[in-house]
Amino acid sequence: MSRHSSENYDPCYPDQPVVDLYLPIWANQPSFKSKAAFVWVEDKDDATGVSTRSTLTYSQLNSSAQSIASRLLISLQRGDTVLILCPPGLQLVQIIFGCQRAGLLSVPIFPPDLSLPTKHHHLIRVFSQTKPKAVISHQDYISGILRYFSSSSKGKQLSELMQNLKWVSVDDLKEDVDDDQSFKLNRSSSHASYDGCKAEDVYLIQYTSGATGIPKPVLVTAGSAAHNVRAARKAYDLDPSSVIISWLPQYHDCGLMFLLLTVVSGTTCILSSPGLFVKRPRFWLELITEFKGNCTPVPSFALPLVVRRGRIDQGAIPLNLSSLRNLILINEPIREEAVNEFIDAFKVVGLNSACISPSYGLAENCTFVSTSWRKTSSSTNSGNMPPYKKLLPSARLSWNPSEQYDQEYDNEMDIIIVDQDTHELVEDGVEGEIWISSPSNATGYLGYPYLTSEVFQGRLQGRVSHQYVRTSDKGIVIGKERYLFVLGRCLDVIRTQNYQEIHPHYLETTAYKSCPKLLRGGCIAAFQITETIVIVAELQRSTEERDAGVLRRLCEGIREAVWKEHDKVEVGLVVLVENGSVEKTTSGKIQRWATKNKLIGGEFNPVSEIWFRDHKKNMPSSAVKFHFEKNGKGKIKDEKQEELIHASSMTPGTNRLTLISFL
Repeated sequence: MSRHSSENYDPCYPDQPVVDLYLPIWANQPSFKSKAAFVWVEDKDDATGVSTRSTLTYSQLNSSAQSIASRLLISLQRGDTVLILCPPGLQLVQIIFGCQRAGLLSVPIFPPDLSLPTKHHHLIRVFSQTKPKAVISHQDYISGILRYFSSSSKGKQLSELMQNLKWVSVDDLKEDVDDDQSFKLNRSSSHASYDGCKAEDVYLIQYTSGATGIPKPVLVTAGSAAHNVRAARKAYDLDPSSVIISWLPQYHDCGLMFLLLTVVSGTTCILSSPGLFVKRPRFWLELITEFKGNCTPVPSFALPLVVRRGRIDQGAIPLNLSSLRNLILINEPIREEAVNEFIDAFKVVGLNSACISPSYGLAENCTFVSTSWRKTSSSTNSGNMPPYKKLLPSARLSWNPSEQYDQEYDNEMDIIIVDQDTHELVEDGVEGEIWISSPSNATGYLGYPYLTSEVFQGRLQGRVSHQYVRTSDKGIVIGKERYLFVLGRCLDVIRTQNYQEIHPHYLETTAYKSCPKLLRGGCIAAFQITETIVIVAELQRSTEERDAGVLRRLCEGIREAVWKEHDKVEVGLVVLVENGSVEKTTSGKIQRWATKNKLIGGEFNPVSEIWFRDHKKNMPSSAVKFHFEKNGKGKIKDEKQEELIHASSMTPGTNRLTLISFL
């Protein structure tokens, strides 16, 4: 007998082979067909003081998926690739499920701003790699794309691809469905007549974030996605009584996964836009308060922003966060200090520390991998999670009988730590690369056969084993509870001259703390050029202290703070740049590799930059040669290594701006 009171609901049965098949189940149950699946909420209008919201019931979503599928299959065939270029909203939700119902291969990406010519690289890459048969977008945006590509030289092959594409306006997919039509569409989408994506079909191309390199297209089967969200449902103990709050981008990773997770769980999801969160972080907390949300995912680096700008006394609506059971923290590393500051700031409005759910995921495993959160018989998290190197764990690989937890999930997600060079298992307490094997594993990268073999077909050395996904993330398992800590990216590791290894996020945090009044948190990149450690830091917009002496002391303060905090780690170059200059992914992660290339390529217009000498030598800390040439380029010369790093002026307005670049 199910412990849930909802009609015919059981968290384990019946598990459907693909997510879309859950829709007709809910739509045809009397207690679910009128239930809200998704609610889209806008902020209050300045003039009226009223917020705009739209609701999509399970019956309506199922009907629209069937209707959209039928319309798409008039001009497309099952298995065709479709590029979805739509902003966040309920239309995007319907189109995603409609494409799965039609058996199409979806490629949802955020539509880049066509007025910024430097922001189209990813769009061009997606067109070239996926070779879609059709594009779905708003008519105005379609016209803009056609103008852009017709007025620019992008190569004959790409131009021919554009000419042969089918352009589908979202207006052509709209249809008002009355109750009688809805009933017929719901009945026609039953399991027996289902002709959508099969479990083994690749139904989604999901691009990696681009945090450590150019984004790569990951091939996801419908069966892997269904397994992944079922695992997440069990891990977070979700059921139809749950209410999810999400402002994450809906076309990628966790934001997309929570659309699927909502439908698999039969719950209600309150959606809003990332731009609204950036504009007014407190709105996220107001949604939790109003809708009594008990599950919400948020990037861990957003917590300090909410503490700074979403305070209790900064809004008309009184906050109440007591309903939260799962505050899901994504985007490792998850710093203990940032979490504690958030808890301290909002515990007075009911935030329970037991709801903190540090989690781990990556596109190569559909999204979800693990969480260290557990529900116990006492309805509280089982003890305080121990930190390791100032980080919180993202998984707990052991369990005990007092926890109301489905062990089947752990058995299906095989997480191990492996020596990156020898491919041998390491003992608990030893750092290594995280490997994952599960039915959630994606099938590979589109157009990268060698890289697919390297990443998706990892095998342990000297023993018979199944295949693992090599994550390129460094981790360690600690203690009796076997907590997994995700330490950072293997590719980002900085190796100091005294043979230390340190992850750059530690240096970036220390740099910010050296002067939080002038520097932007979450907008600092640390990396290495040959043996030199470089820190590029954005200045606050409101920074008026542009005096050369102030900026020099700021650079020196960053260097000294890192030296003292990290056992004499030597920073060789500090570069201060304007707001929006440090490269980020569209989900807000620092792109250290891209920032490094930007610096080496002379694409920065630095406000200040100082090359430092070795602490061991009694030389002035700001000893540096700096001059401007007629071509406008500045050169910084390291007299010891004779290495040149160029910094050139940048055309105003070309700095990278993304929805979450303000975090």
